[in-house]
Amino acid sequence: MLTSNPFAELSASVPPAIMQTFVVVMAFLVVAGTLVDIVHKRSARYFFDEWRRSRNRARRPVGGGQMVSIAVQTAVVDVMTSGEFCNMRRRLAHLLTMYGFVIYVVTTAILVFAYPTPATPAPASLPILWYIGALMVCFGGYWFWFFIRVDVAAEGNSPFRLVRADVFIVALVLSVTFGLIWALLQTAGSVAWAYVFLALYLIATTVLFGSIPWSKFSHMFFKPAAALQKRVAEANGTRSNLPAPADAPMKLGSVVKHAHHY
Repeated sequence: MLTSNPFAELSASVPPAIMQTFVVVMAFLVVAGTLVDIVHKRSARYFFDEWRRSRNRARRPVGGGQMVSIAVQTAVVDVMTSGEFCNMRRRLAHLLTMYGFVIYVVTTAILVFAYPTPATPAPASLPILWYIGALMVCFGGYWFWFFIRVDVAAEGNSPFRLVRADVFIVALVLSVTFGLIWALLQTAGSVAWAYVFLALYLIATTVLFGSIPWSKFSHMFFKPAAALQKRVAEANGTRSNLPAPADAPMKLGSVVKHAHHY
């Protein structure tokens, strides 16, 4: 079951060209939505202005070799291992969702464009990776949503309380969940229910990629830039006008309680 390409099976009723067009449209929405978000929030202008101010106020020069080292540290620590999260549960949930989403998207594109019909059977490993990526997204996403989210874990709000900032994670988890259910139902031969969940899958996916200007989707592009900028500011001594951390912070009042939701 898990070695079956769900998109090849779907080609019996939906032409591969339509599936491929849908994927291209979703990719276009990612690019267009990110650009709209950048223009609307002036994120790029902020980063370039902050970079220029940091360079002009630099107390120490940052050489080319050091810059390469900073870029590598940013990629490894802040991007690949999500080092900004102090809470290990939060980091694991984020990494599961992030890497699962990457695996899921890449294998989807390969299956849709390279192996769109049963006439071009996909290697058994690709559908398995598709399912693994989807399950990783679901595990990380639901773990975060029901047990780690700040307004649930720390503030006691209902996990079913929705705000606009939740559009990305909700649309992502629902899209992948509906996709998994559709694929399993289709493989099991439940045609009617498979079409129902296929429709839900397409709707949730469209919301996921179409809501980028109003969701946190584009943060995956901004966060590496912000992390790099922070490391450069620390290296050149400006620290973004923030004070240096104290060697031994004073402990006043009651015992410090460490946060469990970051």
